[in-house]
Amino acid sequence: MIKEDMWDQQFHVSNRSVGIWYGAGFEKLDAYLKGQRVIFITDDHIFEKHRLKFQGRDTIVLPAGENHKHQETINTIIDQLITLQADRKSYVVGVGGGVVTDMAGFAASIYMRGVRFGFVPTSVLAMVDASIGGKNGIDVGVYKNLVGVINQPEFLLYDYSFLQTLPHEEWVNGFAEIIKHACIRDPSLFQTLQKASVSHYQNTPDEMAAIITRNVAIKSGIVSRDERESGERKLLNFGHTIGHAIENTSQLPHGHAISIGMVAACRISEVINHLDPAVTASVVKLLQQYQLPVSHPFDKEKTWDILVHDKKKAGDQMSFVVLDAIGAAAIQSISLDQLHQIFNQL
Repeated sequence: MIKEDMWDQQFHVSNRSVGIWYGAGFEKLDAYLKGQRVIFITDDHIFEKHRLKFQGRDTIVLPAGENHKHQETINTIIDQLITLQADRKSYVVGVGGGVVTDMAGFAASIYMRGVRFGFVPTSVLAMVDASIGGKNGIDVGVYKNLVGVINQPEFLLYDYSFLQTLPHEEWVNGFAEIIKHACIRDPSLFQTLQKASVSHYQNTPDEMAAIITRNVAIKSGIVSRDERESGERKLLNFGHTIGHAIENTSQLPHGHAISIGMVAACRISEVINHLDPAVTASVVKLLQQYQLPVSHPFDKEKTWDILVHDKKKAGDQMSFVVLDAIGAAAIQSISLDQLHQIFNQL
């Protein structure tokens, strides 16, 4: 097994360390997991585009897409693990975007009460956000991530060759979470993004790798200080409360919905937190610069019904992330009545 000092980076949580390799290939996995029974979980899009990487490996291939992130797919994974005679010493490696890592981590956490697992994130969104932090779970109907666990992977391996086959729209999707991190924690990152574009980062791999590393540092730092989301980690929900509700009612890609949710959160911040409207304007401009939508027609009544079932609701209050300025966010408890009034005016 590879020694700890061979990780490019590590971050620590309550009961373990998570090792990270940047710009590595599957040969790192082969060395790290030598002599162990390894089962890969990926989706059909990744499998078709990267067949050679999976050649000779036990692989569970799932249908791609958020609409498959539910209990029936988890049952399928469990059935295939049984067929493959996976036991408590087997090792699961999730290779894919956020949907795959969510489900692979969840299945590994419940199979035989838990087996070891790690992730190879393949999309921008998964690399900078979804694979980091140990949240693994599934949707229940229109309610996102309603069932799941917090259980950290042993490693994250960043193989940037997967980005070469990533569709343009998925690059755009991932930049919503990068912009979110800039808004809540890193004003200099916000300024860096203002000087570039999606196509710029697609064509400058070294700069994209630096952006990924920077975002991993932001999120892993927050997670290491607040793994169970009792305080600081709630800031990562900026744009997600309304964004998740819009995502499910309008069938938008995650990044698009979160982009709209961030604009809504800025406007709510203007009302309850006296955020300067110029800050909202700068966020809107940056989102548009990265080809993300800032508005979309949606059924307000249906969206509100989903929103009030959000996990962040407690009694008649909603825990909501507001901006004080670019790079500075806060958690505000808002009454559902007040939030409803503001929501209806969006």
